[in-house]
Amino acid sequence: MRKALFFLGILNDADLEWMIAAGAKQRLNPGDVLIHEGQPAVSIFLVLDGVLSVVAQAAGNKEVARLRSGEIVGEMSFVDSRPPSATVRAVEPSSVLAIPRRSLQERLSQDAFFAARFYRAMAVFLSDRLRYTVGLLGYGSGQALGEEASYADEIDPSVLDNVSLAGARFDLLQRRLRAI
Repeated sequence: MRKALFFLGILNDADLEWMIAAGAKQRLNPGDVLIHEGQPAVSIFLVLDGVLSVVAQAAGNKEVARLRSGEIVGEMSFVDSRPPSATVRAVEPSSVLAIPRRSLQERLSQDAFFAARFYRAMAVFLSDRLRYTVGLLGYGSGQALGEEASYADEIDPSVLDNVSLAGARFDLLQRRLRAI
């Protein structure tokens, strides 16, 4: 859920409404593949519920991550236009909001304010993911705990101000899409 806070805390209500209107709810059964490694990604996805497994050939076809409610999927391929570097498969019954790449690109080119919010949210999201990954690799593990230190799992204070609003937006998104 925390990942959704990055996006929904930076985007506004109109952006959320556009995402709901432009996107389509997709249900996945265990074993269904959402993204195939090496094949072009046609959508970016917001995980509404369930659990997805991320498996990469570069990691010896081992699971490298588990994604849950609030995670964004397909964001790297959207940003750099390269094919996905991993396969994403449902572990349990799951649902996602699929926002077509073409629709998102159109919106970004037509609305500079939306583009600024979207790319800021994407940058914060990817930065958090990178910090987490670096922490898993053990870099900086010698840092002593203290009041002045910042930690990989901390939320940016500018995003923290909007946590309550972001949580309400994610709840609204889930409620609106349950009916579909």
